[in-house]
Amino acid sequence: MVWLKTPAFAAFLCAYVLSQFYRAFLAVVAGDLTRDLKLGAAELGDLSAIWFVTFAFAQFPVGMALDRFGPRRTVSGLFLVAVAGAAWFATARGFGDAAAAMALIGIGCSPILMGSMYYFGRTAPPERFAMLVSLILGVGSLGNLLSAAPLAWAVTVIGWRSSIALIAAATAISAIAVYLVIRDPERVVVLDKSGDGLISGLVAIFSLRPILLMAPLVLVSYASVVSLRSLWIAPFFGDVHGYDVAQRGNAAFVMAVAMTLGALAFGPLERRLGGPKNTVLLGTVLAIAALAFLAAMGATSPALALVVYAVFGFTAMTYVIMMAHARMFYPAHLLGRGVTALNFLFIGGAGLMQWVSGRLVEGATTAGWTPAATYATLHGTLAAIVAAATLIYLLTPARPRPT
Repeated sequence: MVWLKTPAFAAFLCAYVLSQFYRAFLAVVAGDLTRDLKLGAAELGDLSAIWFVTFAFAQFPVGMALDRFGPRRTVSGLFLVAVAGAAWFATARGFGDAAAAMALIGIGCSPILMGSMYYFGRTAPPERFAMLVSLILGVGSLGNLLSAAPLAWAVTVIGWRSSIALIAAATAISAIAVYLVIRDPERVVVLDKSGDGLISGLVAIFSLRPILLMAPLVLVSYASVVSLRSLWIAPFFGDVHGYDVAQRGNAAFVMAVAMTLGALAFGPLERRLGGPKNTVLLGTVLAIAALAFLAAMGATSPALALVVYAVFGFTAMTYVIMMAHARMFYPAHLLGRGVTALNFLFIGGAGLMQWVSGRLVEGATTAGWTPAATYATLHGTLAAIVAAATLIYLLTPARPRPT
């Protein structure tokens, strides 16, 4: 696997580790933010949603920039915006500061994975695409691990503000590395300019029937796992099972490890199962079963709940395989906008799910529901939403028709 030894792979991988950290760190510092910034459950949900929503809407200009300018300047330049956001977050004095900072971080992280997908989609053999991006996603999920128990330890030693400031410095170094290492692939030039603009390109992408059939599951599948990992796993184990800060960090760490292993496993599994559609269906059905189990039995035993959270984290990581499935239907000149349009749905769905879940938990708490009933409803709602989207995904063709 010579591709894994290249500086480009290492540069994208390090940047993605940091991107993963930023999308998941709020769960561990939630208690500190509640105390220092006077935030409630809905506001915590809003902060997480802001990251995902700004990340999602940034996908449109990112896709255009990748197709026109390449990944080198797009990724490194925007990642510097994340540096500014992280520095602002470390000095936040209230919700407004934290919200603005999360918006900048979301924008800054928006091109990382898509830049690597574009780069490998243009430079690597097609049969290696799912494997390479699965490795970026899987190994890059070390950022999830860093935002769990290691972050909890750092917060206890130097405080949450200093911990985030150190991550901001690491982000600056990573942005510089991307600029120095990446070499842009040659731009695809097409004579037909009808799909060359942002809007016309998006119209062309979403005119593809297979993409429309994938869209509902794309919108809610990743959203369900990232909502629990980035926001609700720590409150669930704290409120329902009485875990302290360190134990909550360890629970988040376990789920993060499971997500990393799942992302790594689905790449090789895709070949064995005869293509991406079968792989996505297998993982999604098992993830739905895990959510349903948590809805029914999640309050009975903390150890059992943690095992099922890990199973859910492992089986729900079909993100890259769905991207590989969609890539089959994109023409080459729309590859950048194609992957970023789909990523808009992945990340936009996550932002929407953070907002909705924050209101659900806040409303249930205000109504006097027990924590067990509140989180059972949350898990059950997620299971029902993902199951409905899966029924639509069943209609998606497994691969393009021969021409």
